Amino acid sequence: MEFSAKQISEYLKGNIIGNPDVKVSGFSAIENGEEGTLSFLSNPKYSHFIYDTNASIVLVNKDFEPEKEVKPTLIQVDSAYEALAMLLGWVEQMKPKKNGISPQAFISPTAKIGINVYIAPFVYVGEGAEIGNYVSIDANSYIGENAKVGENTELHAGVKVEKECVIGKNCILHAGAVVGSDGFGFAPTPDGSYRKIPQVGNVIIEDNVEIGANTTIDRATLGSTIIRQGVKLDNLVQIAHNVEVKKNTVIASQSGVAGSSTIGENCVLAGQVGIAGHIEIADRCVFGAQTGVPNSVKEPKSVMQGYPAVPVNIFRRASVVYKNLPELQRIVYELQKAYDAEKEK
Repeated sequence: MEFSAKQISEYLKGNIIGNPDVKVSGFSAIENGEEGTLSFLSNPKYSHFIYDTNASIVLVNKDFEPEKEVKPTLIQVDSAYEALAMLLGWVEQMKPKKNGISPQAFISPTAKIGINVYIAPFVYVGEGAEIGNYVSIDANSYIGENAKVGENTELHAGVKVEKECVIGKNCILHAGAVVGSDGFGFAPTPDGSYRKIPQVGNVIIEDNVEIGANTTIDRATLGSTIIRQGVKLDNLVQIAHNVEVKKNTVIASQSGVAGSSTIGENCVLAGQVGIAGHIEIADRCVFGAQTGVPNSVKEPKSVMQGYPAVPVNIFRRASVVYKNLPELQRIVYELQKAYDAEKEK
């Protein structure tokens, strides 16, 4: 597919600087842009690449002012990064979707399958399962008995949706994601061993959720583990049993949420954040990378880092002190020696 700068500008409601008739058929990063592709400039530290890039069109923020002449046609928009996301979504929607059910897939006679569904080879759809309209399920995926997958949802290769679990509309589950595996429930016994506690709940994933590759969401012991609408989970995230992640929260890779905790709306968990069990996090909280959260955070819009989690301004001051500890220790030793010498006198 080819698009002209004029077509792209009209779709994004942007302003053109340069040739409105130049056409592109692909995308590229600005630092290695190629002719016939579109790129974008959002982060100012990449600004110098715009003067050497071979990309034919570059999306830029409206406040960008070139210091010298640029070769590509520029399209000014409010946010280049957001405009790129819109454009990629537009192009993706225009691509023809796969359709049809492979004869190599197994579908239970009691399963309900919607219209215009794509089911790849080696997919298993269990008894009583429901697959909505326009769903796409890639190879080697598993849909357990009585599970439900809402319309327009995409399950990539090797996704597992265990029995009784519910996936909403317009969701994307990337390769290897597991929804509804048993929660980590074991009861200690007098002899020191552990007895497994059956996990009889399920997982409910609401609409417009995206789940990264190899992320796992455990079923509840009783009731439901719930991922609310608009949540985005990165690759390699662990959500334990009976957790609730409220709407529009984002969680980055290698983070984990322990059992029965609640994460508020519009929160941000950076990479390797750990949330302890049975606690509550208020709305719009932000946790920096590798933060450990052992207690509830009740103040909305808190920004925290470190272990145990403290307000980020305290963490930064403490980090400066930590770096100076060897020198501070030397000074203390010298003061101790001087004190001891003075005491002997």
